[in-house]
Amino acid sequence: FSALGSNVLRMSSGVQVKPKTAVQKSKKSSPLLCSLEPVIKTQTKPSDKLNPKTIDPFGANSRPPSAFAAIYAKGGIPCRLMHGSVKHRLQWECLPETVPFDPLLVTLAEGLRETKHPYTFVSKEGFKELLMVEGATEKAIPLLPHLVPVLKAALAHSDDEVFQRGLDALVQLSAVVGPSLNDHLKHLLTNVS
Repeated sequence: FSALGSNVLRMSSGVQVKPKTAVQKSKKSSPLLCSLEPVIKTQTKPSDKLNPKTIDPFGANSRPPSAFAAIYAKGGIPCRLMHGSVKHRLQWECLPETVPFDPLLVTLAEGLRETKHPYTFVSKEGFKELLMVEGATEKAIPLLPHLVPVLKAALAHSDDEVFQRGLDALVQLSAVVGPSLNDHLKHLLTNVS
């Protein structure tokens, strides 16, 4: 507000308002009249004190990334998605034969539960390509106690595509490790049925 001469205030919108006198201030204003005075005091809701963090449905996704997505973003998986004109493929930073199976195969199996691209493709193809390397049988058999619970979680997922990826991975793992998987089937059969 800026004062202009004799008791007239000019608002930023160009409206001229005379300031109230002491007599006018004591009178109650009519409910039909609009006040041009801005409301300075903001009302706080009780829920603001109880729940200071509210969810903004239109805001950016504030949900933290999954473990697989975080590992992939940090470069912990030695392969990347290569977009082709017709077909996608993985490009490995080093030969898959030289990659240690111990953390990587289990991490790729955990990624089978992902529902977003490129994580779905990287986990599915990476798991398959890792099991196709020479000597995969000897490297995968010791990891069965770690792989079975992860595959069981993928088979128990409510998303049909996640279930299908888990089932495909189980078939691929079974073809590689053979009868070594028999001891662990009791944990998987209820989810498969």
